Amino acid sequence: MLPLKEATSEKHKIAERMPFNVKMFRGQLSKEEYGLYLVQQRELFRTIEAKGTPHSSLNRVSAIDKDLAELPLSDHALLPSTRHYAEYLNKLDYDGTLPHIYLHYLAIMFGGQIMKKSVPSTGHMYDFDNMQEAMLSIRALQRDDWAEEVNKGFDFAISIFQELDEAISNGQTSDSADIKTQDHGVA
Repeated sequence: MLPLKEATSEKHKIAERMPFNVKMFRGQLSKEEYGLYLVQQRELFRTIEAKGTPHSSLNRVSAIDKDLAELPLSDHALLPSTRHYAEYLNKLDYDGTLPHIYLHYLAIMFGGQIMKKSVPSTGHMYDFDNMQEAMLSIRALQRDDWAEEVNKGFDFAISIFQELDEAISNGQTSDSADIKTQDHGVA
């Protein structure tokens, strides 16, 4: 069995190179576009955190709410891919969410520290009270046999990035927008 990082590296590279993610990294998102992204993230973290996290410093929902409060935005709709992922996460028990905690929370701890400099808000989402302890709480549970589930999480994330890019390309970032979507084959 491959180590987890190696077994998930291909999907990780695809997610990192998604056009929306690249625009965010380059600081090319408007406040409205970043707000749409944050609404998707808040829903995923809300769903995961309802089941619990290995360390209280991991909880992100209130931090995301602080970022959203800084942005003069209209209400944003959840994208269909986000709803689909949240529905999937809701079917998992706590142990089943651990690979998704590994995926999303470590991404914010590491890549997010670079991303924070490029977003049009303070970036509260990327701040952790006890980052080292929080990271170690995930690492202590991490298992190589999570690879399939982490890759499934990457598939969902890739679909969300695709829909975010479609939404901003079409100028559709608010609730009133008719956000076009397609089934990206994520199950």
